[in-house]
Amino acid sequence: MFGYTEAQIAWFGMTFGVGAFMLYMLFIILQLARESKAGRFGTFVLLLGLGLGMLGFAAKGLIKFFLN
Repeated sequence: MFGYTEAQIAWFGMTFGVGAFMLYMLFIILQLARESKAGRFGTFVLLLGLGLGMLGFAAKGLIKFFLN
């Protein structure tokens, strides 16, 4: 497709596509905290609870990068 291999398209989607999706999820979490008037501690709890999975996914990528 357009001169790119399937592996190149998959790499692009997994790096930039998932990264953009994670930033969008962070925006949703912050919007949820703002609309619910959670305050500082509530925002912290939302970011900790909902953002911990994203942090783990990013850490997995960094660990794989440094081990190779």
